[in-house]
Amino acid sequence: MENISMTGTLFLMGLAELGNVKYLYSFITLVIYVSVMVLCLTIVVVTWTEEALHEPMYIFISNLMFTDMYGSSALMPKLIIDLMTGCMTIPFSQCLAQGFFLQSFSSVEIFTFTAMAYDRYLAVGHPLRYPMLMTNRKAFKILVEIWIYVYVGICAVVVITSRQTLCGVHINSVFCETITLTYLACGDTTLGIAFGFTWTMIMLVGCVCVVIYCYIRTFLVCLKISEDACQKAIHTLVTHIIAFFTFLASALFITFRYRLKGESLSLISHYITSVTGAVSFTLNPIIYGIRTEALRVKIIHRLKKSKTFFGSRTRK
Repeated sequence: MENISMTGTLFLMGLAELGNVKYLYSFITLVIYVSVMVLCLTIVVVTWTEEALHEPMYIFISNLMFTDMYGSSALMPKLIIDLMTGCMTIPFSQCLAQGFFLQSFSSVEIFTFTAMAYDRYLAVGHPLRYPMLMTNRKAFKILVEIWIYVYVGICAVVVITSRQTLCGVHINSVFCETITLTYLACGDTTLGIAFGFTWTMIMLVGCVCVVIYCYIRTFLVCLKISEDACQKAIHTLVTHIIAFFTFLASALFITFRYRLKGESLSLISHYITSVTGAVSFTLNPIIYGIRTEALRVKIIHRLKKSKTFFGSRTRK
């Protein structure tokens, strides 16, 4: 039994059995990470530089892309380095920090999807009042409130976790979560488990209920409007549904794999589970970049403009 302090070191055992294929996994992770950063950054830059996209929906999409960059940067750079160097250790303080950033990422993401569902309901259900009900200023205010609320809640989870005495150093994963540290704790962990579980369930149940309610109400409104308007609204609705439930499925699997006897998974399975959960990082920019027509047109126009610019400089 070992007592781990803030200066102690933990071992990420999810990297232990990869052997010679660790370089392949590091390459796959690197490709995913670079793709996420390039795609998300492109959407963020285009959204913020094109005045025609300065609307609440695109502000929410831009925040979603920023959140994907934030979350992938908390996970993938260290994972790539660990795979390439064979390092399997992480200081306890860094483990807490990684858990904080990854959990705040997932929380902000699901709240952003909820805000987007509500925004689309207002746009379709109350088109005449929409410019007053959802302004750019209000969209920014909602996002600021989301980040503050999430940071306060996750800080509480991390503080509770940091005060627990750990009697083990082996984490059956390739990254850190507060729940993994709780499972290594000895003594009474009731407060940590109860608070973490309550926070997670209130967030998940509350957001999912709001999203489903907004989607149903939006769909019912679509049945009453003109065919062209209905098709446009349904197209937007389907885009949000695909992105939201893709993220939700991966997040739920990662979050609850320990409660679903995740300790029985092989170490390689933990790696595959972790990277599979990161698929939503890549899918979000692809889904919104392809299916959101105004955004897609602006991105293509910007790429053509850049190609023409660099082509003319090359000829000179």
